[in-house]
Amino acid sequence: MADAVHVRGLTKTYGSLAAVAGIDFAVPEGKVFAFLGPNGAGKTTTVEILEGLRRRSSGEVTVLGLDPWDDGRRLHAKVGVIPQEFRFFEKIHPVEAIEYYAALFGTRVDAMGLLRRVALEDKAGARFETLSGGQKQKLGLALALTNDPTICFLDEPTTGLDPQARRAIWQVIRDLRSEGRTVFLTTHYLEEAQILADQVAIIDHGRIIARGTPDEIIAQHGRPPRLRVQAGPGMAPYLREALGVTATFVDGYVEVPLPNKHEALRILSALEGSGVPWEGFATVTDTLEDVFVHLVGRMDDGVLKPGAPP
Repeated sequence: MADAVHVRGLTKTYGSLAAVAGIDFAVPEGKVFAFLGPNGAGKTTTVEILEGLRRRSSGEVTVLGLDPWDDGRRLHAKVGVIPQEFRFFEKIHPVEAIEYYAALFGTRVDAMGLLRRVALEDKAGARFETLSGGQKQKLGLALALTNDPTICFLDEPTTGLDPQARRAIWQVIRDLRSEGRTVFLTTHYLEEAQILADQVAIIDHGRIIARGTPDEIIAQHGRPPRLRVQAGPGMAPYLREALGVTATFVDGYVEVPLPNKHEALRILSALEGSGVPWEGFATVTDTLEDVFVHLVGRMDDGVLKPGAPP
């Protein structure tokens, strides 16, 4: 499978500040790629370089086989973009906005069909200024699809949406992938990235600190499965003393690592005989959000500190 995006040794410096400090990654064609990072990590700078909006300092970058800066005109005809906090002409109607974009790109589109695709057909004749923040984001996504793009850069596409609307946009993203399009997604909703993305890269301090499928990143950087018991703080020292396990008390729950299923049975037996009040229990595993917080919390001056606590 060819790569829709290829990045090798990418840097972007501003004087002595390295906003992007030599990163490598690739995005396969027809996949959803989530690019994650805290504010100020270099995420936006990288995306703007890929979109041809900012010139890199050094390194190799191609999008659809084209240099985003040198071949920007050719590339932009194949790219759909929704920027964060999308804004447009205040008095324009969504149908008019799509027709306007189509004219700019020289394409023919079914405006109402695009609005139905993003669940905005009921606002086809409303002025942009009257739309809610989430509805404006939906229109931005519809406009990003106006030129029938090969790759879409979606920057926080579900910000401000209610849960039902967010899931509607998730389905649009899944549909884009099923059509063979590439989606480059940035989001602060880590659950969203875990559900939608085929590949993930996490950037902090201008460097890639984790890369792979969501499951690979969780397996590599996450904690082992844990038994979580709703109990008072006295349960943790009891389990440490009785079983010699690592038991911690956090927010009304005691957590104990589970190296295997037999350990769970041993812990449950100890709970029954403890004489300490307890309620329910569950087995829990780290999510992509847990790993993200863990990794970013371990970064210090751009250096990953191995073995530091989450």
